[in-house]
This record gives sequence, C-alpha cells and structure tokens, in this order.
Amino acid sequence: MKTTQSCFVSLFLFQLSKHIMRLDKVVPYFNIKIFIYFLIAVTAVYTLVFTYYYNFKDDGYILADWLINYQDGGFKRRGLSGTFFFLLQDLTGFRLNHLVYFVQFIIITGFFWVYTQLIRYKITDLLYLSLLLSSVGFVGLLNTVTYVGKKEFIVFLLFTGFVYLLDQNRLSKKKEYLFCLALFVTTFLHEVVLFYIPYFAIALYLKTGTFEYKRYIKYFMAVGIPAALILIFGKNVNEGMSLQILAERGVHPTYGIFYWNINEREYIKQHGSEYLLYVISLAISIFHIGYYLKFLNRRKVLSILLIGAFLFSLPLFYLAIDWGRWMYIHMMLMIVLFALLLRNGHSVFAFEKIRVNRKFYITSIIIIFSLLYRVEMSGKGFTFEGILYRIFIAPVELLNKM
Repeated sequence: MKTTQSCFVSLFLFQLSKHIMRLDKVVPYFNIKIFIYFLIAVTAVYTLVFTYYYNFKDDGYILADWLINYQDGGFKRRGLSGTFFFLLQDLTGFRLNHLVYFVQFIIITGFFWVYTQLIRYKITDLLYLSLLLSSVGFVGLLNTVTYVGKKEFIVFLLFTGFVYLLDQNRLSKKKEYLFCLALFVTTFLHEVVLFYIPYFAIALYLKTGTFEYKRYIKYFMAVGIPAALILIFGKNVNEGMSLQILAERGVHPTYGIFYWNINEREYIKQHGSEYLLYVISLAISIFHIGYYLKFLNRRKVLSILLIGAFLFSLPLFYLAIDWGRWMYIHMMLMIVLFALLLRNGHSVFAFEKIRVNRKFYITSIIIIFSLLYRVEMSGKGFTFEGILYRIFIAPVELLNKM
C-alpha cells in the first residue's frame, strides 16, 4: 500500500514538474503590455457603446443624472450639468441625448487615452495587470454595465491627467491651480469628487517623497467650499417640475433619479443580508491591494495613506446605497496612482517577463478568482457571476431559455 502511495506521489510530482517546465517555456513570452492595451480598447468600446444605448433609451440614471438642473427650483447638487445642456440645446437645437453623449464620449475617451499615455512607456508586470482584471477594476465595467456613463469618469480623467503631468514633471503651479478650478466646478456636477480628493494629495506625496500639507490644502478647499454651499443652500434634485421640463425638451425618463424617494440608510438596513456580501468583496480587494503593496517601496506609509483615503470616503457608504460603485472608484483611482510607481522603459511594448515562481502562482490565483466573481453597484456585494460566467455560462442559459 505504501509503495502504491509513494508511486502515486512520485507520478504527481513528475507531472507537476513537467507542467512547470512547460510554463517556464511559454509564459515569459506573454506580452503583458499588449494585453493591457487590448483590455483598455475593449473596455473603452464597451463603455461607449452601452453609454450610447442607455442615453438613447432615456435612461433614468445614466442620462438623467446629467440633466439635473437649476431651472427646476434653483441651486441644487449636480444641477450645473443640466443647466449647461439646456443652454447648449437652446443654442444648437440638437437633442439632449446627442449633446450629453457627445460630452460623455469626450470624457470617457479622454480618460482611456490619457491612461494609455500614462502607462505607454511604463514597464508593466503580471501583478499590475491583475489590478485591471479586478472585479472592481477595468473588468468591473464589463461585469456591471450600470457603471458606464457615470459622472465619476470626470474624476478619472482629471486624476489621470494630474498623475500624467506629475510623472512627466510638467505639473507647474499654474496647472495645479487649473486642476483646483476644475475640481471646484466638478463638485457642482457631482459631489462624489469630495470623497476621493485624498488621492490627489497621495499622488503628490509619491512624486515628491515629502508631505507638503500647505500644498494639499488648496485641493481640499477646491472641493470643500462647493460641497459646503450645496449642503447649506442646495435644494432637492427634483423640486416638482423636472420631469415636465425634460418632457418639453424631448427626454422622457420613466424611472431613476427624478423618481428617487427612498431613505437610503433604511434601505441598507432592510437589505442587510445582501449588503453584508460587500464584506467579502472588500476583503478580497484589501488582500489584493495588500499583496501588491508588498512589492513596493515606502509600502508602510502608502498603506496608511490608502487606508486614510478609504476612511475619508466612509460617509458615502453611510449616505448612499451604491457600495459597489464606491469600491470601484477607489480601485480605478489606485490603478492610476500605482502607474506613477511603475519603472520607465524604452518601448511602448515594455513589460516585465513573467517568472514561474511563488509570486506568479499567487497572482494567477488572484486573477482567476477576480474573473469568477462580480460586485453589483447596489444590493448583492458578491456573486459568482463574473466575467467568466458572463462569457461561458450566461449565453448558454439564454439559448436554453430561447
């Protein structure tokens, strides 16, 4: 019996060693940078296509959020964008759907383009790729279609442009103040920018290596002042006439933000069992980011700063139900932030060759698991309906139903 067991173990170890030898020959030739370019392109096209789809079906969230306005009752949160589009429609005569999508197209395309420029001459590795493949990273857009077309893409574009200029040593004082002005205006478009402003300060620290508290104040003031004005003087998103105003301008949402009348804190309590699932997704993301930080310099300080950035956003989790969305914004900003720390290369295809070792196997397990699960914007925080499910299982289920 013992002889049989030892033979089985020997055979298993022999097959495993052959498998590892094959990996050693094949894996190093996998060009990570080309795959990242491909993932950026697929995500960008997917985002733009579904943003178009939701805009032209008069979606009550993705389109309507851009059409909150000051015409209905005066000053309110997010109202600047709607008033801007109404003025643009009066000047051009174009449909609101076209005007909104045109601006969304510029912002979304701008983000993906600037991010591509940021990593263009960076040496990327498998562990960095794993961040993009996180269920709340780039793949989050493919998993959860309702992430598309949101106003946080303005924050992504601003932050990526900011990091790019830092990386290129081209962030002058004048440009800093222009970014502060852009953040000031963006807060009137969506107050979410307030809760993610620490990332701008962290990026500055990573570039300079020193804490420049006076320098950071202007960023916090740029979003803090408009947020305070909204809190003190802001009226309801819908003061009673918004739907009529939109109907007169050719937009007819039948659900969404203008119909929203839910106590979000009570909603979270009532759906506590579903929201507890976010603990699983959050734990996976914390492990993922923690493992990434393990291989960085100044990781202790950076870990503290990132924890601080997450704690700064906690009021969002208390006030609003889109927990998956808040996690997704964090991961997207960290993906951009960590690009600042990647080594520079001499080619747009520069990448670090994969070595089959312990790091490779752990990273591979993280990637596979990330592709298995999905984080919904609100409600269920963890389901096994990730990208692999959506590619291989969901189409078969659909065919069976047909």
